[in-house]
Amino acid sequence: MSQRQVLQVFEQYQKARTQFVQMVAELATRPQNIETLQNAGVMSLLRTLLLDVVPTIQQTAALALGRLANYNDDLAEAVVKCDILPQLVYSLAEQNRFYKKAAAFVLRAVGKHSPQLAQAIVDCGALDTLVICLEDFDPGVKEAAAWALRYIARHNAELSQAVVDAGAVPLLVLCIQEPEIALKRIAASALSDIAKHSPELAQTVVDAGAVAHLAQMILNPDAKLKHQILSALSQVSKHSVDLAEMVVEAEIFPVVLTCLKDKDEYVKKNASTLIREIAKHTPELSQLVVNAGGVAAVIDCIGSCKGNTRLPGIMMLGYVAAHSENLAMAVIISKGVPQLSVCLSEEPEDHIKAAAAWALGQIGRHTPEHARAVAVTNTLPVLLSLYMSTESSEDLQVKTGVQWHNQLIEALNSWAQVILLP
Repeated sequence: MSQRQVLQVFEQYQKARTQFVQMVAELATRPQNIETLQNAGVMSLLRTLLLDVVPTIQQTAALALGRLANYNDDLAEAVVKCDILPQLVYSLAEQNRFYKKAAAFVLRAVGKHSPQLAQAIVDCGALDTLVICLEDFDPGVKEAAAWALRYIARHNAELSQAVVDAGAVPLLVLCIQEPEIALKRIAASALSDIAKHSPELAQTVVDAGAVAHLAQMILNPDAKLKHQILSALSQVSKHSVDLAEMVVEAEIFPVVLTCLKDKDEYVKKNASTLIREIAKHTPELSQLVVNAGGVAAVIDCIGSCKGNTRLPGIMMLGYVAAHSENLAMAVIISKGVPQLSVCLSEEPEDHIKAAAAWALGQIGRHTPEHARAVAVTNTLPVLLSLYMSTESSEDLQVKTGVQWHNQLIEALNSWAQVILLP
C-alpha cells in the first residue's frame, strides 16, 4: 500500500468521525430521537470523541453532549456517570474559544436540572475554570461561562456561596459593563440568582459595586436586559432595610417609575416588585416611594395590565398602607382603593383576589375614615360572595372573611351614627 493510500484511509476515517458527530448533534435537536440515541450508547461514543485530535470533532461532540444533557435530568445524570465532566473541565482550560463555549454549554445543561447535578459540576473543579473564562477575550466564552455559573448558583445558598468563593462576582460585575447586550443580560441574571438566597450573598453583590452599575442601566432600551436588572435590584433589596437603602441611594427613583409604563409585561412586573421590596421594610422607605410618585405610578400600572403582572403592585400598596394612617391615606388619595376593588372583582385567579382583599384590609384597618373609603367602593357584596363561594381557596376565604367582617362593622357604626343624630 502506497503512502497516498495510507493517507486516504486516515482521511476517510476522519471524514466518517466528522459526519458521525455532526449527525448526532443534529439528531439531538429533535426530542423524538433522544431515547434511541441513548439506547444506542451515544454517551460513551461522544466521550471518546471529546479526546479526538481534530478540534472541530471535539467541539461538535461537546455540542451534542450539551443538547442531550439539556433535554432531561436522566441524560444529564448519564453525562456525570460516564465521567465526562473531568474531561470537559480539563479541556475548557486548554482548548480554543469554540470548544470553550461548547464545553461551558454542557456544564450549563447538566447543572440546570437539580442541586445534585450542579454539585457534581462543583465537585469536578469546574468553578475555577469557568471563572477564568469570564476573563476571556471572546464575549461568547464569557457569556457561556456566565450561563453555567448562573445555573449552578440559582439552586441554593450553598451552591451560590461556592460560586462566590470562586471569585465570580467581581467578574460578573465587569461583564455587565461590556458592550454586548447578551453578556450584560446573563451577567445581571447571574448576580440576581446569587443575591436572592440570603442577606450575606446579596451583600457580596453590593460590595462588588454591582448596584451602581445596575441602576445606571435601568433605562436601557433592551427589554430583556431591563427586566434582569430590575430583578437583580429586587433580590438585593428584599433582604433588609440596609440593603434596600443601598439600592435607593443608587438613585433609582424616579427613573424606575418609567419602567411601570413599559410595553414589556416582565419589565412592568419586575419594576413593581422592586418598588414593593423597598417599600415593605419601613414607613420611611414607603414615604420615600410616595414622595417620588411611586404609589400613583403603581396604581396606574395595575390599571394597565392583568393577571400576575398586577400582583407585586397590589402587594406594594398593601405594604405601604400597613405602615401608618398617613401612608394608607396616601394610597386612598391616589385612588388606589377603586383599582384594588376592580382587581378583586375581575381577576380570575384566587391568589390575586386574596392579595387585593389583603391590601384593602391594610388600607381600611386604621380609622373609621379609612374603612369608609374602602366601603364606599361597594366591595362588601363582592367580599361576601367570595367568602361564601365553595370554589374559593382557603386563603381567599380567610382574607375576604376578615375584610368583609371589618367592613360590616364599619357599616353598622356608620348607620348607628346616622340613627343617633339629634
